[in-house]
Amino acid sequence: MTKFTFNSLIGGTLVALLLVVAALGLLWTPYDPMKLSFTARLAAPSAQHWLGTDEFGRDVLSRIMIGARASVWIGALTVSFAVVAGTLVGLVSGYARGWVDAVIMAINNALLAFPGILLALGLLAVFGANQYGIIFALGIAYTPSMARVVRGAVLSLREREFIEASKIMGNGEIYAMLRHILPNCLAPITVLSTSMFGWAILSESALSFLGLGVPPPAPTWGNMLAAGRPFVEQAVWLGLFPGLSIALTLLGINLLGDALRDKLDPRMRGLK
Repeated sequence: MTKFTFNSLIGGTLVALLLVVAALGLLWTPYDPMKLSFTARLAAPSAQHWLGTDEFGRDVLSRIMIGARASVWIGALTVSFAVVAGTLVGLVSGYARGWVDAVIMAINNALLAFPGILLALGLLAVFGANQYGIIFALGIAYTPSMARVVRGAVLSLREREFIEASKIMGNGEIYAMLRHILPNCLAPITVLSTSMFGWAILSESALSFLGLGVPPPAPTWGNMLAAGRPFVEQAVWLGLFPGLSIALTLLGINLLGDALRDKLDPRMRGLK
C-alpha cells in the first residue's frame, strides 16, 4: 500500500503540474516566447527572467511553457491514434483467429521488429518533419504494441463462459466484441496508454533534438535542448531546464503508470 500511495501521489502531482503548465501556456506566458531581445542575450536566471534567456534573448520559462503544450498535444494525439488503431486490430485478430489472425500478426510482428524511434524516422520521410507528421509516425510505430496487448487479452476472454452465454442468447460476434470483450480489455489498455504517453513525449523530444521534430522557431523541449548545446559552458541553463522538464515529466508518467498497474492488475493486487 505504501508503494502504491507514493507512486500515485508523486506521479499524479508531476503529471498534474505538466497539464497545468501546458494549459497555462495556452492562455498566458511571462513574455512572448518568439520575441527577440538582443540586449538580453544569455541573461542568467533572475527576478526578471526566472529561468534566464537564450541566445536570442527569448525568455526560457515562456518557451518551456509552450514546449509543455506541444509535448502534451503530440503525446495525447499519438496515444489516441495508437489506442484506437491498435485496439481495433487486436480485437479483430484475437477474436477471428485462423488465417485472419495469422496475416495480421505477421504484419504486426514485422513492424515490431523495428525499434519505434527508427520506424518513426522512416515514416517521417513520408509524412514530413512537422507536428502532425510526428503524430502519425509515432502513432503507427506504437500501434503494433497496443495491438499485441489487446489480442492477448481477447484470446484469454473469447473462450470464457459469459461469451458462450452471449452466443447462446443469439447475440452476434460484433456485439460480443464490443459489449463483453472490449470493456474487459480496458485495464491493460489504460496501463499501456500511460506508458505510451511517456514514450511519445520522449520520442518527440529526441526527434526534435535531431532536428526532425517541430521546426523552429516553435519551441519544444527537444529543440531547446539541442539549441543549448553550443552554450553548455557559457549558459548552462539553456540545456538544464528543458532537460529537467523532460526528466520530471517522464518520472511522473512512469510512477503514475506503476500506480495504475498496481490498481488495475489483479495479479498485483494479489501480492499485497
